[in-house]
Amino acid sequence: MRPISLAVLLAFGSQAFAQVPPAPVPPAPTPDVPLVATTPAQPAAPGAPAAAPAVNAAAPKPFNEVIKGAQRLPGFFALYQKDEKVWLELKPEQFDKPMFMSVNTPNGIGERGVYGGQMTRSEVVIFRKIGNLVQLIALNTDFRAKLGTPQALAVSQGFSDSLLSAAPVASAPNPQGKGILVEANALLFSDIPGYATRLDYAFRLPYALDPRNSSFSNIRSDDSMTGLHVNAHFFVPRIAAAPLVATPMPYMPPPFTLPDPRSMFLGFYYSFMPLPEQPMPARAADDRIGHFVTTSLDFSDDLKPSLATHAVNRWRLEKKDPALALSEPKQPIVYWLDKNIPEKYRESVKQGVLAWNAAFERIGFKDAIVVRQQEARDNFDTMDARHASVRWYVGVDAGFAIGPRQVDPRSGEILDADIGMSDVFARGARRMASEDTRFSPEAMAQAYYPGHAGHAENRCDYGMESAQEMGFALDLLEVRGDVEMDSPQAEAVAQAYVRAVIMHEVGHTLGLRHNFRSSTIYSLKQLQDPAFTTKNGMSGSVMDYTPFNLAVKGEQQGEYVASALGPYDYWAIEYAYKPIAPEQEKDELARIASRSNEPLLAFGTDQEAYGGVSDPGVNIFDLGDDPLAYFQKRLTMSRELWDRVQTRRLKPGESYESLRRSFEYGFSQFARVMPVVVKYVGGVTHLRDHAGTGRATFTPVPVERQRAALKLLTNNLFRADSFKFTPDMVSRLGGDQLVNRLRPDVSIGSHVLALQAAALDQLMSDPVAGRLLDSQEKVDQSKKALALDELYTTVQSAVWSELKTGKDINSMRRNLQREHLKRVATSLLRSAPGARADARSLQRQQALVLQRDIRGAMSGAISNEARAHLAESYETLSQALKAPMLRTGA
Repeated sequence: MRPISLAVLLAFGSQAFAQVPPAPVPPAPTPDVPLVATTPAQPAAPGAPAAAPAVNAAAPKPFNEVIKGAQRLPGFFALYQKDEKVWLELKPEQFDKPMFMSVNTPNGIGERGVYGGQMTRSEVVIFRKIGNLVQLIALNTDFRAKLGTPQALAVSQGFSDSLLSAAPVASAPNPQGKGILVEANALLFSDIPGYATRLDYAFRLPYALDPRNSSFSNIRSDDSMTGLHVNAHFFVPRIAAAPLVATPMPYMPPPFTLPDPRSMFLGFYYSFMPLPEQPMPARAADDRIGHFVTTSLDFSDDLKPSLATHAVNRWRLEKKDPALALSEPKQPIVYWLDKNIPEKYRESVKQGVLAWNAAFERIGFKDAIVVRQQEARDNFDTMDARHASVRWYVGVDAGFAIGPRQVDPRSGEILDADIGMSDVFARGARRMASEDTRFSPEAMAQAYYPGHAGHAENRCDYGMESAQEMGFALDLLEVRGDVEMDSPQAEAVAQAYVRAVIMHEVGHTLGLRHNFRSSTIYSLKQLQDPAFTTKNGMSGSVMDYTPFNLAVKGEQQGEYVASALGPYDYWAIEYAYKPIAPEQEKDELARIASRSNEPLLAFGTDQEAYGGVSDPGVNIFDLGDDPLAYFQKRLTMSRELWDRVQTRRLKPGESYESLRRSFEYGFSQFARVMPVVVKYVGGVTHLRDHAGTGRATFTPVPVERQRAALKLLTNNLFRADSFKFTPDMVSRLGGDQLVNRLRPDVSIGSHVLALQAAALDQLMSDPVAGRLLDSQEKVDQSKKALALDELYTTVQSAVWSELKTGKDINSMRRNLQREHLKRVATSLLRSAPGARADARSLQRQQALVLQRDIRGAMSGAISNEARAHLAESYETLSQALKAPMLRTGA
């Protein structure tokens, strides 16, 4: 087995990373890059005259012959370009030496996640020469052990590196410097970023990279970095015809933004640069504060309770004069504003970036962050690894901002970050909601209910979700007459929104994760005071998803969006960036983290918001210290919007699109609010405290709050008169007739049922039943916990209220009752793995009660449709109660 090179070990200091070279088998030959086998020359017979050296036809050509007529670009790698060919010169000392490589995507196709201006991946790589083959290898940096120990050898044997690409040696050594040439076309015209899989996921089509029709759009090199922009051609030979009949699997149409969906060009920007010669000292993470971390498993010490080490992701920031209380940094964090940002938003973007300087000033840095504008004459690409940037991007379905970063895995040092901001706030927030399936009630309900798989830790949907908030806010303010569209007031709201979104995304690029608990630290009354929020922020952190701060009609209106950092932001920056002497760091970090129980520093992130613990204090788009009161305000505003829409009279010639948009935005608020209210039922507060605070890690939500949440749900979602709209309004909910829709009119029943069904799914789920039953173990008196029987009784009574009142059952109510009945019957017929026996027993008891009530109501003065509905429901329950239970997983 080939040993780890000394260069690798030295470059990574005292830690040895796993490095097991792949077997030296060259890739299969291609028409463009033939691989010719060579046969060693036979020795001459004894006494025979010396023969002339055999000429090896496959031997690389002389260096100067290959580069004859080529243009040379000196730099980290010297580049040579002639016509369509580009070569890299690799010097002997550059082989087997770890370096940083990033691949970003400047160009996309504008739909289904394939957008331009996106950060893609980064690796620590080495170039390895095996005979006449050069391999580009990604080192496995996740596993390590102390250099020179048996554990280091075991790590190198236990974990493999990955081959990213390979190309034949293109020249003999350079007579000056001994460097050899590798054709960059052969090396980089391959799918290193793995976009074939991404395209397959998006379109279910087998797109493949086409090297013959790929090319270099731009190349540049200097001492600090070598960059190559590949214009990569992907194609698929044919597009399958759409199915003639419906199939179990949904049909995924091909891309529609392309002139020909069989062909597309994507941009891949490859950056190669040296790793920092001296790794930045790693700062250990603390789970009480939300930082992105670099995690590795260290096998050096088998007595440690955990192999994992977690280093905070942060920029290298050092004082120019450590003796000064406030000093400029040796090297500030520089954000370049890309030339593609619309001029009207550049100042707001700049202010959003610079807002973070307030947090750095508190720990002794003056102008830690600097903003520079890329001008039209600047020829560098902000997608390279040397320019942290803010970029604009567009797409037909794009609606988000994102703040990724790329780090040195040895230390967690952030080396590059590129914020991507779509134009959704300028255009998408005013787009008619129904034009985009993401804004439909079905999609909204699916997206916001706990456990939604689309919310991953490293994903940020703040831009898209805030666009929804902005759309609702502007529609409400417009119908109130408070703000006119295209007015200076509306422009000010848009600019403030841009600044707030950029503040959030810059926080990600500084290493901060989401903080979804921070919105609960201030009262609703404090949030109505602009002077208070200008000074203290609108929530504990700009890393929350905060909604537009809208006042109920008649209340004082505060700031609409956050304009200042919150107290948590200062705390998180202090932990990550405060200069601390090495011998004091452990104690000082412990002191900083120990403040986690202070109310203003409340923290909860994606795990609490979307994970297995249903913590109603950790939400997106709530505001104030009484979330239930806030949610009721939002529902009141939605109904206000609907009421105004129902009485609004449009001017002659005005499109009905505005009515439909307002109607849809009202439902989007219900879809956003209801899932969070449901979290209170069986909810558990999950704190990240360490020992000594006196607070428990898990505490069931007080029973009074759970009952209040149930009441809010039943009053707004399950009551017989929860949704009433005038036929005159419903008949006018048209839209832009130039936009194709599967259904041009609006089905009120479908909208309502989507919200109700999603709420029933959660309320009657096995996890909620399990949490309610388990909560009995976490309180000293059972009366302090909501009983599962009370939940089932409350929901059933609300859904089937007509059985008690004797009133007729309209179609919307019948739909709701069928959804409830479907879940009751399923619980009687099928027992899922992990379902609680007590829950199953209570559901059967509830079914018997419901059957009795239905039988009693069938003789009432009701319509034939209602009577038929009850008869069918009674029969369904009877058959389910008689049927044997299927125990899944048994």
